[in-house]
Amino acid sequence: MSWFLLIFMLTLPLSSNVFASENSGSKKDIVQTATDAGDFKVLVAALQKAGLVETLKGAGPYTVFAPTDQAFGKLLKDLNITAEELLNREDLKNILLYHVVPGKVLSSDLKNGMKVKTLAGKEVTISLNPVKINNATVVTPDIETSNGVIHVIDTVLLP
Repeated sequence: MSWFLLIFMLTLPLSSNVFASENSGSKKDIVQTATDAGDFKVLVAALQKAGLVETLKGAGPYTVFAPTDQAFGKLLKDLNITAEELLNREDLKNILLYHVVPGKVLSSDLKNGMKVKTLAGKEVTISLNPVKINNATVVTPDIETSNGVIHVIDTVLLP
């Protein structure tokens, strides 16, 4: 896929039914759920580039704070870099691991001010009303998968 097409897709509006197909039938793993949703192309590409696909297809369970393509578009603009430059960052794997927590943490498990250690070895802070992970707002919580749960966020977290 060309980078121009990728950037174009980043500007498309989010679908309100991102996970409609995942709410019925058998559950897919985290990576397949994100891939099928269609609004996580940059995240999936980054997971592939960082060698984390097999990890997030593994038994888990994992909790993933998944930034949308729109969130990545915002990050690219804020950092004044291209998607290709982002995917080639030396700290890409660490950035992605900062979005993953071991175990299955549902929104009902969250408490205001709680700190959760990520697979990057650093903590994120949870706040409620609205639910936020650091400065990222959870726009769709509790997308259950066969090996964990996805919480869709509107901002890429940086360690």
